[in-house]
Amino acid sequence: MRKIIHVDMDCFFAAVEMRAHPEWRDIPLAIGGSASRRGVIATCNYPARAYGIRSAMASHQALQRCPQLLLVPGNMAEYKAVSRQIREIFHRYTDLVEPLSLDEAYLDVTNSSLFGGSATRIAEDIRRTIEFELQLTASAGVAPNKLLAKIASEQNKPNGLFVLPPAAVADFVRDLPLSCIPGVGRKTTEKLKALGLEHCGQLREVGEQELVRRFGKFGQLLWLRAQGIDERPVQTERVRKSVGVETTLAEDIHHLEQGRQVLLRLWPELMRRLAGRTIKGLCLKLKFDDFNQTTLSRRCLCPQPELAEQLCAEGWERARGRGIRLIGVSVELYHEGNELAVQGEQLNFNW
Repeated sequence: MRKIIHVDMDCFFAAVEMRAHPEWRDIPLAIGGSASRRGVIATCNYPARAYGIRSAMASHQALQRCPQLLLVPGNMAEYKAVSRQIREIFHRYTDLVEPLSLDEAYLDVTNSSLFGGSATRIAEDIRRTIEFELQLTASAGVAPNKLLAKIASEQNKPNGLFVLPPAAVADFVRDLPLSCIPGVGRKTTEKLKALGLEHCGQLREVGEQELVRRFGKFGQLLWLRAQGIDERPVQTERVRKSVGVETTLAEDIHHLEQGRQVLLRLWPELMRRLAGRTIKGLCLKLKFDDFNQTTLSRRCLCPQPELAEQLCAEGWERARGRGIRLIGVSVELYHEGNELAVQGEQLNFNW
């Protein structure tokens, strides 16, 4: 049994920009690429979200929904610098910090003696310190494991705290929508809904064997997550699973030879990022002009551009006349002996 805090900064990139430009706080603001260059939204503030704007939305679509949207290119160097300041604050409370991105992280405070060992009070103080020192707000979730802590941090956004003690887990998870489980995306949610499954309690009634039959290994994971079970430890060193590169094209392309030329341009950068590491697979991604996308992958021990071209040809057949707006290529990295044994002991909780 652990005490885990998940801290998630509120609209991080946009918040850093609003800190520098207070006059932007109350207007719809988004960080993203130019609409004329087929950019996408990286993040946006809450006034923009009221218009239905969200991350990964095409910039031109965001401007259609909100013509007065202020779209700025952002400053990644500044965001990384602020992220380092946030992580320095995290490490004042525990050495067990697992960053997930620039703006969120898990903290294991199971053995912390701060605030009498209260994970709730630690989370409150972290949020208070971030706001006092950096003039930014963060939301946090406190729970017995990583899965539940991440879900909890979404409950009272923005600038909120949600505490899920062990005794409340069963009731909380029973009524939890399946779409709230990390890894359950739109398509999986639709498949589950077609089976009459919308909440974790319903999923548990189906049974593990039936879920495995329908969804394979992911079905077993669903079964565990629907009960709030997650034994993953907080990892201070994350193992990188893949390396990739992609480009959004200025104009749609319709011919396979054009796609091959794009791949040839992407390949040197992929090799630079790979830097001689051992791989176990190659993956190609195509996004069509209707924003649907497809991925194709093959097992291989050596990154071969000929294999990427073959995957591209197979993916092109799935276009069925649609233009291609984005091409990406990535490799799955091979790591020997990176399975982590989960060991622990029962500990008393002070929430």
